[in-house]
Amino acid sequence: MTLFQGLTAAMPILAVLLFLVILRMPASRAMGLSMVLVAGLAWWVWQVPGIQIAASILEGWVISASILIIVFGAIVLLNTLKVSGAVEVIRSGFTQISPDRRVQTVIVGWLFVAFLEGASGFGTPAAIVAPLLLALGFPAMAAVVLALIADSAAVSYGAVGTPVIVGIGQGLADPTYDEIMQIAVTASTIDLFVASFLPLIMVLILTRFFGENKSWREGLGAWKFALLGGFSFTIPALLVAKTLGPEFPAILGGLAGLVITVTAAKKGFLTPKDVWLFKTDRSEFSANALHEQAPDLVKIQGCEKSPALSCLAVEPKKHSQHHGLSLYQAWLPYVLVALVLVLSRLDFLPFKGWLNSVSLEFNAILATEISAKLVPFYLPGALFILVALVTLALHKVPLKQAGLAWGRSAKVMLPTIIALGASVPMVRIFLNSGINEAELLSMPMELASLAASTFDSSWPLAAPFVGALGSFIAGSATFSNMMFAQFQESTALATGLPTHWILALQMLGANAGNMICVVNVVAAASVVNLVGKEGQIIRYTLMPMLFYVISVGSIVWLGLWFGLIS
Repeated sequence: MTLFQGLTAAMPILAVLLFLVILRMPASRAMGLSMVLVAGLAWWVWQVPGIQIAASILEGWVISASILIIVFGAIVLLNTLKVSGAVEVIRSGFTQISPDRRVQTVIVGWLFVAFLEGASGFGTPAAIVAPLLLALGFPAMAAVVLALIADSAAVSYGAVGTPVIVGIGQGLADPTYDEIMQIAVTASTIDLFVASFLPLIMVLILTRFFGENKSWREGLGAWKFALLGGFSFTIPALLVAKTLGPEFPAILGGLAGLVITVTAAKKGFLTPKDVWLFKTDRSEFSANALHEQAPDLVKIQGCEKSPALSCLAVEPKKHSQHHGLSLYQAWLPYVLVALVLVLSRLDFLPFKGWLNSVSLEFNAILATEISAKLVPFYLPGALFILVALVTLALHKVPLKQAGLAWGRSAKVMLPTIIALGASVPMVRIFLNSGINEAELLSMPMELASLAASTFDSSWPLAAPFVGALGSFIAGSATFSNMMFAQFQESTALATGLPTHWILALQMLGANAGNMICVVNVVAAASVVNLVGKEGQIIRYTLMPMLFYVISVGSIVWLGLWFGLIS
């Protein structure tokens, strides 16, 4: 592979970084330019036939349609809950658990994301939790950044174990169930020492970049509760992976963590002594009512620097009903979402078969080997729409308000349609480039081979970056594992490294790539009305992503160096 060919192979990454992150173009423009550039170089340098490129674009549009259904469903559900008054009731309910925004970040931004990832995957957690955080009063940018960072560790077992069962299972040549189990348990073991610290990183980012005082110290003030949230997911997930297999660690780990942290927050166990709020929160609360509820929470962190603002702690609005809704009624749509997602993913129930029975198949597109399929009713977005319709009846939403919610949801979709309509086809051109007249492997495999020859015995440091590359480009940890599992296994064997440790790093790298994946970023940005800010989002999530891949790689590399693992 020549230098020019290497630059061509890296162009999907370089173009996204240039247009989206450095030049700060909106995704609706940046991704269109990136697709044209990648398609042109694929035809000219990689010598991919024009018919292959055209088929890849059509395949990308089919995949884009499935993502758009998920995004639209999430937006419709949120807007339905807004017009019904449920969002305000949910917000009040969370302040009664804890008014501290750092605590809410751990409970909602970390553990609820983990549960939803285990139930559904496919970008669902960020699409649901980012607007939920926004509804709770978080700034839109903070909401989407926190949701994307959180949607990482649980991805190993997303959609009832799909990334490991299907991704690793199909990526390798007929692995046994025990081999898949060993890889999954190894990944969870490494995660115990890395992912457990992600909630603390999320809290630090919250206070440093979105707080009034731009302070790291204020984030460190919640370190005990943040670590409780981290370990309350990773430890149960590891135990479930060892005992029950790779299907349920994220679901059960997320549930266990929610129970532990909500209970701890209500009892004040390991919670900060002071209350951290956004500047916009202060006008809504008074100190006396909170002092009655929690006498030890009497100081708002950092308010001494703002004498014009009252140094008063937060009082939740104690009304249990709003717009005629109880807290239970307000939460019921989210309970239904979680329930239908789980029930629709279990093989021993008939629902999965029913939902998959309706599919649109596009085989041998333009007489190539490329095929695509759209299963509309099985997509999480279709289930969100179903729950939104049920919510209209449950919350007795007037028809006019329902129409406003749906109309508002449709209006915000156009920039997302443009961005996804360009980014996903670009990805498919990249992945389908193995059919070429230059006698080269596909672009991702050539990049991975170059990395393997460069790192050799230090491959554990590079292996998670390969997994992250797959997720960043393909938008799916499952596809990253399918694409690179055999390559990772071959590299491990060639360098004399234990294969299950290297494959675990592939899984964890794929998790980390989820934080900066263009498809996920575009989708999550659209549901909180941040279209055009995708590059800024990636700049926030890039450092946590690098922390993740460097940390997991270093742990395995050092373990092998000192003979602690084999």
